Amino acid sequence: MTEQTASPARIALRTATPDEIPALLALWARAAKGTSITDDEAGVAALLARDPDCLIVATPADDPRTPLGTVIAGWDGWRCHLYRLAVDPEHRRRGIGAALLAAAEERFAALGGRRADAMVLDDNALGHRTWQAAGYRPEPQWSRWVKPLPA
Repeated sequence: MTEQTASPARIALRTATPDEIPALLALWARAAKGTSITDDEAGVAALLARDPDCLIVATPADDPRTPLGTVIAGWDGWRCHLYRLAVDPEHRRRGIGAALLAAAEERFAALGGRRADAMVLDDNALGHRTWQAAGYRPEPQWSRWVKPLPA
Protein backbone atom coordinates (compact mmCIF):
# COMPACT_ATOMS: atom_id res chain seq x y z
CA MET A 1 0.00 0.00 0.00
CA THR A 2 1.31 3.40 -0.84
CA GLU A 3 1.13 6.07 1.79
CA GLN A 4 -1.88 8.29 1.45
CA THR A 5 -3.36 11.15 3.41
CA ALA A 6 -7.00 10.89 4.38
CA SER A 7 -9.32 13.65 5.47
CA PRO A 8 -11.11 14.91 7.50
CA ALA A 9 -8.90 13.78 10.36
CA ARG A 10 -5.61 14.75 8.62
CA ILE A 11 -4.18 11.30 8.93
CA ALA A 12 -1.81 9.24 6.87
CA LEU A 13 -2.51 5.60 6.04
CA ARG A 14 0.30 3.13 5.42
CA THR A 15 1.24 -0.47 6.03
CA ALA A 16 2.75 -1.48 9.34
CA THR A 17 6.42 -2.27 9.79
CA PRO A 18 7.90 -4.91 12.10
CA ASP A 19 9.72 -2.33 14.22
CA GLU A 20 6.43 -0.83 15.41
CA ILE A 21 4.82 -4.05 16.63
CA PRO A 22 5.15 -3.06 20.33
CA ALA A 23 3.38 0.26 19.67
CA LEU A 24 0.59 -1.53 17.78
CA LEU A 25 0.10 -4.03 20.59
CA ALA A 26 -0.08 -1.14 23.06
CA LEU A 27 -2.69 0.57 20.86
CA TRP A 28 -4.76 -2.62 20.75
CA ALA A 29 -4.55 -2.92 24.53
CA ARG A 30 -6.02 0.61 24.83
CA ALA A 31 -8.44 0.60 21.94
CA ALA A 32 -9.57 -2.90 20.99
CA LYS A 33 -12.15 -4.93 22.84
CA GLY A 34 -10.88 -8.38 23.68
CA THR A 35 -7.59 -10.08 22.89
CA SER A 36 -6.58 -12.95 20.69
CA ILE A 37 -4.16 -15.80 21.15
CA THR A 38 -2.03 -14.13 18.43
CA ASP A 39 -1.94 -10.68 20.05
CA ASP A 40 1.76 -10.85 20.81
CA GLU A 41 4.99 -9.86 19.07
CA ALA A 42 5.49 -13.30 17.50
CA GLY A 43 1.93 -13.42 16.18
CA VAL A 44 2.04 -9.97 14.59
CA ALA A 45 5.54 -10.59 13.21
CA ALA A 46 4.29 -13.80 11.55
CA LEU A 47 1.33 -11.90 10.09
CA LEU A 48 3.61 -9.25 8.58
CA ALA A 49 6.05 -11.88 7.27
CA ARG A 50 3.18 -13.73 5.55
CA ASP A 51 1.47 -10.62 4.13
CA PRO A 52 3.43 -7.38 4.58
CA ASP A 53 0.58 -5.24 3.22
CA CYS A 54 -2.28 -6.55 5.34
CA LEU A 55 -1.89 -4.43 8.48
CA ILE A 56 -2.93 -0.85 7.73
CA VAL A 57 -2.00 1.87 10.20
CA ALA A 58 -3.41 5.38 10.59
CA THR A 59 -1.09 8.03 11.98
CA PRO A 60 -1.18 11.82 12.24
CA ALA A 61 -0.10 13.20 8.86
CA ASP A 62 2.74 15.08 10.56
CA ASP A 63 3.80 12.24 12.92
CA PRO A 64 4.11 8.92 11.06
CA ARG A 65 5.45 7.04 14.11
CA THR A 66 2.38 7.50 16.33
CA PRO A 67 -0.32 4.95 15.53
CA LEU A 68 -3.87 6.22 15.96
CA GLY A 69 -5.67 3.24 14.48
CA THR A 70 -5.31 -0.06 12.66
CA VAL A 71 -7.14 -2.62 10.61
CA ILE A 72 -5.93 -6.00 9.44
CA ALA A 73 -7.13 -6.58 5.88
CA GLY A 74 -6.36 -10.26 5.43
CA TRP A 75 -6.64 -11.90 2.03
CA ASP A 76 -6.20 -15.65 1.74
CA GLY A 77 -6.63 -15.76 -2.04
CA TRP A 78 -10.30 -16.55 -1.74
CA ARG A 79 -11.88 -14.45 1.01
CA CYS A 80 -11.38 -11.02 2.54
CA HIS A 81 -11.16 -10.93 6.34
CA LEU A 82 -11.08 -7.87 8.59
CA TYR A 83 -9.61 -7.92 12.07
CA ARG A 84 -8.35 -5.48 14.66
CA LEU A 85 -10.20 -2.37 13.53
CA ALA A 86 -9.12 -0.22 16.45
CA VAL A 87 -8.90 3.54 16.94
CA ASP A 88 -7.26 5.20 19.92
CA PRO A 89 -10.11 6.28 22.23
CA GLU A 90 -8.78 9.86 22.32
CA HIS A 91 -9.01 10.10 18.51
CA ARG A 92 -12.39 8.52 17.79
CA ARG A 93 -15.22 10.18 15.87
CA ARG A 94 -12.80 11.84 13.44
CA GLY A 95 -13.17 9.56 10.45
CA ILE A 96 -10.13 7.40 11.20
CA GLY A 97 -12.03 4.11 11.35
CA ALA A 98 -13.90 4.92 8.14
CA ALA A 99 -10.63 5.81 6.38
CA LEU A 100 -9.05 2.54 7.54
CA LEU A 101 -12.02 0.52 6.29
CA ALA A 102 -12.00 2.34 2.95
CA ALA A 103 -8.29 1.51 2.55
CA ALA A 104 -8.95 -2.14 3.44
CA GLU A 105 -11.78 -2.36 0.93
CA GLU A 106 -9.57 -0.77 -1.76
CA ARG A 107 -6.92 -3.41 -1.02
CA PHE A 108 -9.49 -6.17 -1.36
CA ALA A 109 -10.86 -4.78 -4.62
CA ALA A 110 -7.35 -4.60 -6.08
CA LEU A 111 -6.78 -8.25 -5.09
CA GLY A 112 -10.04 -9.40 -6.67
CA GLY A 113 -12.00 -9.84 -3.45
CA ARG A 114 -15.77 -9.94 -3.71
CA ARG A 115 -16.93 -9.81 -0.10
CA ALA A 116 -15.38 -8.77 3.19
CA ASP A 117 -16.19 -10.19 6.58
CA ALA A 118 -15.31 -8.87 10.01
CA MET A 119 -14.72 -10.52 13.35
CA VAL A 120 -16.77 -8.57 15.94
CA LEU A 121 -17.37 -9.69 19.50
CA ASP A 122 -21.04 -10.19 20.34
CA ASP A 123 -20.85 -7.83 23.33
CA ASN A 124 -19.00 -5.05 21.49
CA ALA A 125 -21.82 -2.51 21.08
CA LEU A 126 -19.48 0.23 19.84
CA GLY A 127 -18.06 -2.16 17.27
CA HIS A 128 -21.53 -3.15 16.11
CA ARG A 129 -22.45 0.50 15.51
CA THR A 130 -19.18 1.13 13.68
CA TRP A 131 -19.53 -1.85 11.37
CA GLN A 132 -23.21 -1.14 10.71
CA ALA A 133 -22.43 2.49 9.83
CA ALA A 134 -19.86 1.19 7.32
CA GLY A 135 -22.49 -0.97 5.61
CA TYR A 136 -21.70 -4.32 7.24
CA ARG A 137 -24.34 -6.56 8.79
CA PRO A 138 -24.25 -9.71 10.90
CA GLU A 139 -25.11 -13.06 9.41
CA PRO A 140 -26.88 -14.88 12.24
CA GLN A 141 -26.76 -18.25 10.49
CA TRP A 142 -22.97 -18.44 11.07
CA SER A 143 -21.07 -19.27 14.24
CA ARG A 144 -17.34 -19.17 14.71
CA TRP A 145 -15.80 -22.48 15.70
CA VAL A 146 -12.26 -22.43 17.07
CA LYS A 147 -9.64 -24.82 18.29
CA PRO A 148 -6.29 -23.62 19.67
CA LEU A 149 -3.42 -25.46 17.99
CA PRO A 150 -0.37 -26.73 19.86
CA ALA A 151 2.56 -24.34 19.82
